[in-house]
Amino acid sequence: MKIEKLRIENYKVYRNVEVNNLSNFSVFLGANGSGKSTLFDVFGFLSDALKANVKIALNKRGGFREVYSRNGSGPIKIEIKFRNDNIEGRRQPLITYSIAIDLENGVPIVLSEVLKYRRGQHGKPYSFLDFRKGVGTAITNEVDYFGGQADFKDKREEQSLDSPDILAIKGLGQFQKFQAISSFRRLLDSWFVSNFQIQAARKVEEVALSEHLSETGDNLAQVTRFIKDNYPDVFNSIIIKFKRRVPGMEDVDAEETQDGRIVLKFKDGSFEDPFVARYVSDGTIKMFAYLVLLNDPEKHPLLCVEEPENYLHVDLLRELAEEFREYSRKGGQVFISTHSPDFVNALEPQELFWLKKEGGKTTIEKASDNTDVLLLYNEGDRLGWLWKQGYLAGSGPLK
Repeated sequence: MKIEKLRIENYKVYRNVEVNNLSNFSVFLGANGSGKSTLFDVFGFLSDALKANVKIALNKRGGFREVYSRNGSGPIKIEIKFRNDNIEGRRQPLITYSIAIDLENGVPIVLSEVLKYRRGQHGKPYSFLDFRKGVGTAITNEVDYFGGQADFKDKREEQSLDSPDILAIKGLGQFQKFQAISSFRRLLDSWFVSNFQIQAARKVEEVALSEHLSETGDNLAQVTRFIKDNYPDVFNSIIIKFKRRVPGMEDVDAEETQDGRIVLKFKDGSFEDPFVARYVSDGTIKMFAYLVLLNDPEKHPLLCVEEPENYLHVDLLRELAEEFREYSRKGGQVFISTHSPDFVNALEPQELFWLKKEGGKTTIEKASDNTDVLLLYNEGDRLGWLWKQGYLAGSGPLK
């Protein structure tokens, strides 16, 4: 699954913004307060609304009034266009999921929730899911539609939700017969934002089963142990990459202590005994954590990482960018926010977007759509240099 377009209206700094041609590996830069974290939070909001309801998701962010754009007009709207090539095993048209949220009698409700396709380049789009204030229909014979039947006639089920602040994809997405709805639900269920914290990763934890790295990385030792025991080939590839990224490092292990705790240890070739995590440099731990995250046998459909450059030496940033790019090639879409011109120097124009905030609202531009930036890049300039020189206008170039 790949998100290709995103449109946001009246959500915090995004009064009316559209991002087109999103890459599998997309990096967003901008000045503080321009909306990088808010862009990721759009998916967090939808995920929270899916797990609970729209009211709870808004309250988690301070309520409707705090989320709603200053001087906005109309409802909050989020539209995501994605392509799911896994359905029926061949390339599929764009799927559009859109939701509109507003207050009714002071209570937030879902005004509309629609998921639709267009068959071919022309013709009327089919709304596979269409709900208004908790009441609507969903198509149940998607297989016939994708099979290309010339005489396709949709079969619909009418449904009523328990409350108008519940997402229709919450319930319907659990049934395989609603394939498109189910695939989008899985994206929201499995999206992941990484906000790695060095001190959290240093902690000595009790022995427990952790299959995937947490948002802060506080279970790094447990996940290391799980991958080493259950996926030895994957773990060996992580160690090989780690040794290449951090010269001198020979091995990493997660050892169980006599009191039932698990300790992460790093073996430096210059010393006989390994170091426990609290004595290893911040950059070493962070690079290892990213390698664990990016080589997880189970890919996140959407991985968001905030400021991965923190604590890392500038020489590692190009290689880290390549690790993210490789992850995206294997099927997991990656969104990154950054303040580092050195990290940006490792990017290609189609991978870079910059945010510009003026008059309290943010717009987003893609580097490959800017003629001047593209010309200078093709002549040998790096994107990070162009950012520092002010060519990425309004994104907060370093002085």
